[in-house]
Amino acid sequence: MKDRQDAWTEENDLLLAETVLRHVREGSTQLNAFEEVGDELNRTSAACGFRWNAVVRHQYEKALQLAKKQRKQRMRALGQEQGKKKLLYTPPASVEHVEQIMSAPTATYSLSETQVVKSSSEELTMADVIRFLQTMPNQASNLQALQSENKRLMQENAELAKKNTELEKQIKHLEANATTIQEDYETLMQIMNRARKLALFDEEERSSTTFKMDRNGNLEKMAE
Repeated sequence: MKDRQDAWTEENDLLLAETVLRHVREGSTQLNAFEEVGDELNRTSAACGFRWNAVVRHQYEKALQLAKKQRKQRMRALGQEQGKKKLLYTPPASVEHVEQIMSAPTATYSLSETQVVKSSSEELTMADVIRFLQTMPNQASNLQALQSENKRLMQENAELAKKNTELEKQIKHLEANATTIQEDYETLMQIMNRARKLALFDEEERSSTTFKMDRNGNLEKMAE
């Protein structure tokens, strides 16, 4: 099972471009090129197709047009050699041609032509065409989804960084308050200890003093 996850290198992109251009030039399809590159790099054809359409193709647009022109010249020369023999099927070289074939009325193709296509063309089947067309809309939507997700993650990261800075400020403020509270607590305990000692001293002093009442009912302090 092909499940390669590492990034594409310049050598991989170059191999992909050369293979696609060669297939187009020889009258094959880009899908076959994606299959070949996928086997070479242990990637899926869908991954190769996505890489080609999203990144590599715009770098080789002129080369692609030249390859298509060479393919037409090659097909024209082949037609001249075969005389008036009708070419029943020419593999499409672009997604636009494939879409034209798929959107054309079914009645325009005879049963014999369909059989010839299926029997004589081992490079491209209708299943291949359908599978490739099904991946095309997903490639653009996947790219947009990845861009949106990347933007959302960057915004979320910025918000988290801002919150982290605010929390660090709050922690420093709380630490300063905790230090102040600790100092106030220690001061309060010292005051309470002094007050307790004074209270004990006063109680001891009061308990050691005695009084007596004289004949007139007055209290007199007795000598210790």
